[in-house]
Amino acid sequence: MIANIQSITQLEDGWLQVRVPLPFSLKWVNAYLLPEAEGWTLIDPGLRTEETEAFWGAVLSEQDIGWQDIKAIVLTHHHPDHYGMAGWFQEQTGAKVYLSQAALNSAERLWGENEIFSEQLTQAFLCHGLAQELTEDMREHMRGFRERVSPQPAETVILQPGTIFRMGLVDWEIYSGEGHAPGHLIFYDRASGRLLCGDQVLPDISPNIGWMPGGDPDPLGSFLISLQELLPLEVGMVFPGHRNPFPQYRQRIQELLEHHERRLVKMTELLGEEERSAFELCELMFGTKLRGNTHNLRFALAETIAHLIQLEQRKLIARVELDDESAGGVSESLGEPRLIRYRRIISLA
Repeated sequence: MIANIQSITQLEDGWLQVRVPLPFSLKWVNAYLLPEAEGWTLIDPGLRTEETEAFWGAVLSEQDIGWQDIKAIVLTHHHPDHYGMAGWFQEQTGAKVYLSQAALNSAERLWGENEIFSEQLTQAFLCHGLAQELTEDMREHMRGFRERVSPQPAETVILQPGTIFRMGLVDWEIYSGEGHAPGHLIFYDRASGRLLCGDQVLPDISPNIGWMPGGDPDPLGSFLISLQELLPLEVGMVFPGHRNPFPQYRQRIQELLEHHERRLVKMTELLGEEERSAFELCELMFGTKLRGNTHNLRFALAETIAHLIQLEQRKLIARVELDDESAGGVSESLGEPRLIRYRRIISLA
């Protein structure tokens, strides 16, 4: 893909919104270039592929920006479609990479030298009922991301929520958003009402809220709390990680809160009077077609588990743990039972 006028939008104060291509259904992720007194700050450069390397070369050439003009690389969170190009950009520019400690820890866990997360996630999904024939596809899918985030940043600077960070000639208040990604950073300019929010608040689509082994034990609960905490901010324009900037900040937060409440109701209805695994409920919710798309299946199953955990927290459903041979012989290396199922305690009606 060659950079063109549709890839770049000129925003106020000399900002550039750059739509970086993705090989997924989302199609593109937003990177933002903010002008400094000298050079530029780059936010969330995208997933590393040969295509995106060529894309960025064309973007910078078209905008007459040299590699050495990139003075800082800022990451809202560690997900590969935001983090993946950071180390590569650092090699080209010498710029430091700024992110949260939780994001750095997550990146090291997922893609470090002795990575075992692919196996941990696959085993955890098996405990939640993943069909045995999908095991190897899930494992290889997760391992495949490492090359798309390599090289990883060699020099990083940790940003702390509750502090001020200067970029784009503005002093930004840093907030934390949880649920979508640990240590997700949000940048708020109180004077102008601008919010750089990564994937925490998206227009049109809901950010994936997925459970992962060893992570947030209740990511959906954390996400709902985070949205409530962010709601009071006086925001005039939101600059998201996907889709286009939008002004309906509080309306969108309310829509996201209502979306997840409806999803919780639907999940309880699907559970009915049966005892089901998360994978069974995932297929009831999203369909069996996801068996042919491991990427989307991972998101759907992780989100299904997150909703079931939140229903369990609300004492509306109960977890049932099976540990006999009939449960499928899943490895107990994570200290998990052989199979986890759920049953309804009370109706949400």
